[in-house]
Amino acid sequence: MTPTLELAFDLIARRSVTPEDDGCQTLMMQRLHTAGFECEPLRFEEVDNFWARRGQDGPLVCFAGHTDVVPTGPERNWQHPPFAPEIDSDGMLCGRGAADMKGSLAAMVVAVENFVSKHPNHRGSIAFLITSDEEGPAKHGTVKVVETLEARNEKIDMCIVGEPSSTNSVGDVVKNGRRGSLGAVLRVHGIQGHVAYPHLARNPVHQAAPALAALADEHWDAGNDFFPATSFQISNIHAGTGATNVIPGELEVVFNFRFSTEVTADELKQRTEAILDRFDLQYDIDWTVNGLPFLTDHGPLVDAARQAIKEITGTDTELSTAGGTSDGRFIAPTGAQVLELGPCNDTIHKVNERVRAEDLDTLTRMYERMLELLLA
Repeated sequence: MTPTLELAFDLIARRSVTPEDDGCQTLMMQRLHTAGFECEPLRFEEVDNFWARRGQDGPLVCFAGHTDVVPTGPERNWQHPPFAPEIDSDGMLCGRGAADMKGSLAAMVVAVENFVSKHPNHRGSIAFLITSDEEGPAKHGTVKVVETLEARNEKIDMCIVGEPSSTNSVGDVVKNGRRGSLGAVLRVHGIQGHVAYPHLARNPVHQAAPALAALADEHWDAGNDFFPATSFQISNIHAGTGATNVIPGELEVVFNFRFSTEVTADELKQRTEAILDRFDLQYDIDWTVNGLPFLTDHGPLVDAARQAIKEITGTDTELSTAGGTSDGRFIAPTGAQVLELGPCNDTIHKVNERVRAEDLDTLTRMYERMLELLLA
């Protein structure tokens, strides 16, 4: 058992299902305090967070992540108990959070301990921004910590998020950006009535269908070198009373845009409503911006990640913006360079979540080497 695996075991054993932390952050802060960090617990509503910093000068390199995990589902479906971590005969560390993202947290802490031991008088500053609300609503976690830092003009220059970015081997993919997420709830108003007397009613399903088809067929943008084209997807649609002989009075449609830097959220709203207006619908729509797109192009952070991965594994890493959202969306708007580097993501949120145990030690060396390139 290496130091990284020992810490990963301790973290995975804690039932920190969103928004619970179950002592994970206390354990991390104890380790970081011993390494010379000033640790600041920051609780907002029911969510535990902390900010830890070592040093006062710039540049400030921050490790960001979350201690919360998604629910396990029926534990009887797991080959190994989800909160009793073990390494199986194939060398896989099994347990909820092994990949997303307690394995990364352990690698971060041990990497920083190793780096500080070798470079006690390093340049700049190192920080940790940790939340227990990444897998949930994400309203009282990283976003609130960032607001606190911004209010006191404490700026992150570079941020390494430990989300599981890799595909086939650790470090083969680094996320240097994410698409934006814009959600909407559309309500189309009709007039309820009897199906035998449609002239006395107005069916919102029939009225909305051509408009929804037009939205699905719309070419929103072509993407760019870093982002695929913006996509529109309907996720939920509902109308009717359950009776077979009643024309519904309202249709509710839930949809989402995953959008590139080629278009803004406001432009998507305006274009959507213009399409809806073409079909003379009576409607209202509620918009939610879940995150804006961000991109960290070539620079010190990306270059350090690529060099560290190449030196340690021989891999020429791929830069990608694919996938869902992460808490990087709250950090990037402050002007920070942000990237995501973590273990393979093929079992995240699944029953029998697992990660190759040796990958966490490899990840530890990558994080430590990045610190050497940036701050030694």
